[in-house]
Amino acid sequence: MHEHSLIANLLKKIDQIALQQAPSRISNINVQLGALSHISAEHFREHFEHAVAGTALASATLTVACDDDVNAATAQDILLTSIDFTGG
Repeated sequence: MHEHSLIANLLKKIDQIALQQAPSRISNINVQLGALSHISAEHFREHFEHAVAGTALASATLTVACDDDVNAATAQDILLTSIDFTGG
């Protein structure tokens, strides 16, 4: 259930940014997993793909980077690092 809320929060943030940018399509979503975020890139991707199935985001490419610095200020975070748009 924890993963569901993480993905829901991420999708809400993506929707807010998309409303501001008014793109015709989101082509790429880039996320960074902190070293202490307690989710693997593969597990994150599975939950993300399940959450966006059947939506406009299903065609977007998801890039997941993993930070291994346990001392980083963002070590426990899942960060939306960038979104790439086409059209607009």
